[in-house]
Amino acid sequence: MTRCACIDVGSNTTRLLVAEDDGPRPRELCSERAFTRLGSACVELGEIGSQKVAEVADVVARQVDLARSLDVHELRIVATSAVREAVDAAALSAAIAAACGETLEILSGEQEALLAFAGAIGMLSTPPSGRLAVVDVGGGSTELVVGTAADGVTWSVSLPLGSSVVTDRELSSDPPTAAELARLRERLAHAFADIDVPPVSAAYAVGGSASSLQWLLGSELSGEALARGLQTLVGGPAAEVALALNLHAERVRLLPGGLLLLAAAAHAIGRPLQLAGGGLREGVVLQGLARLGRDRSSHEDDRARPPA
Repeated sequence: MTRCACIDVGSNTTRLLVAEDDGPRPRELCSERAFTRLGSACVELGEIGSQKVAEVADVVARQVDLARSLDVHELRIVATSAVREAVDAAALSAAIAAACGETLEILSGEQEALLAFAGAIGMLSTPPSGRLAVVDVGGGSTELVVGTAADGVTWSVSLPLGSSVVTDRELSSDPPTAAELARLRERLAHAFADIDVPPVSAAYAVGGSASSLQWLLGSELSGEALARGLQTLVGGPAAEVALALNLHAERVRLLPGGLLLLAAAAHAIGRPLQLAGGGLREGVVLQGLARLGRDRSSHEDDRARPPA
């Protein structure tokens, strides 16, 4: 079977996905995550810095080795907002090339939105008809995307607000105080106020914050569920809450900000969010499997065609 891999160098984590063609939706063979907090390294000076560059390049090289050991036919390494905004993004690209011989693709906000939508909708067993929304809350940015399963994306917007950004800027206490949370809610309401999202029949959430909340809230992130989840997450220091919920402490530290971003996005869309089974990495893998499938069909057609 055809196998593709994606390494997503995000603001909070560097994540590997390896999957193979298995009918309408790919089958996951391997998934790995490392908390690298690259976005936080960029907050003050706008640069990743040599120490973090070396750390991320080592993580990527190890994940590349793992993907190669699974005999993948295509491997893509993509980076999102933190690298996109960093003044020393070229240094990270060079370090990754030196460490593993692979090229780092720095995605634009539009490319990030397209891939998140493709991964979310492409992994649904039966996508609903009509216009659908996807919210991708990452560490450094949030994408709101609208489109259809048949025609793809028709509208999108990218905001420079992610779970890492709002946590570092607004939620300095552990756990966050009521005043910090109220201030962040107000600032997010202002940031989302002018976004005019087209009407949709359903909305889906992807990204690290959304997938982590599944353990706590289930598959539908209604306003009531998000409020309940926030109360749990700020009920004690991140290390204690993480132990109780069996989550990584670093993730719990970021989840209140991510949850408030999801709530603000849901309010802007006017629909409760459902958790999707895929996101940006799945979008990259689906794209690769489709391309390799077309190439294989084309070669088979060429072999079957009689000589002129």
